[in-house]
This record gives sequence, structure tokens and C-alpha cells, in this order.
Amino acid sequence: METFLECPRCFYLDRRLGLDRPGLPGWPLNDAVDHLLKNEFDLLRKDGKKHALMEKYGIDAIPFNHPDLPEWRDDHKKFLGVTVLHKSTNLEICGIIDDIWINPKGQLYIVDYKSTSTSKEISLEDEYKQGYKKQVEWYQWIFRQKGFDISDTAYFVYANGLKGDRIFDAKIEFELQIIVHKGDDSWVEPTIYTMKKCLESENIPDSGASCEFCLYRQLISNKE
Repeated sequence: METFLECPRCFYLDRRLGLDRPGLPGWPLNDAVDHLLKNEFDLLRKDGKKHALMEKYGIDAIPFNHPDLPEWRDDHKKFLGVTVLHKSTNLEICGIIDDIWINPKGQLYIVDYKSTSTSKEISLEDEYKQGYKKQVEWYQWIFRQKGFDISDTAYFVYANGLKGDRIFDAKIEFELQIIVHKGDDSWVEPTIYTMKKCLESENIPDSGASCEFCLYRQLISNKE
């Protein structure tokens, strides 16, 4: 989904022709923070208790406990997550979530963990963070297709690594905050049909307007 929204050409080259983008370095520190947050929320999930952040932000919910959660989070590294078959296109739609919370009425909230280190105010209004919003809306759509009562409200748990004048002392201190996003998944269904049409085309589609990979290929071609 993310690749398609960024650049239909790269999506087509990958899914239709098997030519993926060049690999990028991993995000081991971000992965470590995600892992530790999952451990922290899992302890509360087991006991049906709220996290202190939920209390701080007035969120009446607890971590959702479900036997399929390890699969949805891809704890076993199968790179599938939660999946649903879109019958009209016969495409299997999938996504890997970070967490789900549940309120007393049984409604679920999609939750995504993010890590950064900045002295600026954290928001979702930066250009590249628009993809974060699409990401959780994609998940909202998938879980609704699976019959769950999903709230439009999604939460981003942000871990901000603090710098300042402190010493390292072999540890990084983080400040946690929650950012709320009101999701709208009405774009998902039309996008799935567009993705299907793209995959069935015999012509390679145009590049995304800001795709750095395609721009690089173009610049190389111009120099040859």
C-alpha cells in the first residue's frame, strides 16, 4: 500500500516484475523501542490494566487481549500480519500493526508506535508523516472487514529520545506522548481497485511525483 501511494511505478516493478527497490539500512533502535513498548503493554494486557499514559491522556481503554495478536503484530516474522481477502479483486490485503486498545464498550482503537529524537514539537502535520495517517487508516479498514468494531480514533504512541545536556551513561532516556488521529478509510476501497488495475496493466505506470528512486534512475539515464 505505502509503495503504491508513493510511486505506482515502483509498486508495479516490484509486484508485477519482481524488481524491488534497492535495500535500505534497518532501524534497529526503533525496532528495539517497539519491542520494549510491546513488552510493557503486554504486561498490562495480561492483567487487564491501563497504562499510565492512558490515564494521563484521559483514554478510557486497556490493551486488547486476543489470541491472534502475535500474528497481527508479526511477532514470528512471517511478514504478513493481519490479512483479509478483498473478494472483488481477489487481492489479499494485509498489514502489520503495533497494538490495539479496547474501550469499555468493546470498541477497538488502532495504535501505532513511533520513535524519534527531536527538540521540536511532535505532530503528524509534516509532509512525510501523512503516510503514517494512511497506514493506520489502512489497518482500520482491514479490521472492519474482519468484523471488528473499530473506532475512527487512532493513537500514535511517540517515544522521543532526549538529548540536551545529559550524559550518555550507556542509556537513552525517552519521553512518551500520545498523538490522536481521526481516521477516514473511505480512500482504501477505491485504492485497492486502482492497485488491481495497475497490476493487470501491460504498461509500466508513471512515477510518483516525489519518488526519489525514480528520479535517481531518470538522472542516471540522462547522463548516459
